[in-house]
Amino acid sequence: MQNKFARTLVAVTITGAAFVGTAAPALADPVIVDQPDTSDLNDIYTFAPLGIPVFGLVQSVVRAVNGIIPV
Repeated sequence: MQNKFARTLVAVTITGAAFVGTAAPALADPVIVDQPDTSDLNDIYTFAPLGIPVFGLVQSVVRAVNGIIPV
């Protein structure tokens, strides 16, 4: 009976230590991150008023068609 109790106590202790160990990163201080620098993202492939880079998409489609059917 004492052997079974000792094993149970050790198992509970190890499990509790594992839970405390995995909770440690959640208890850390938050890190404040600045917004990314997007000042140089103004070419035709990153200008996307509709959520799609419109001018870059049109240019890519034209290049694909010209690659398939040479003019």
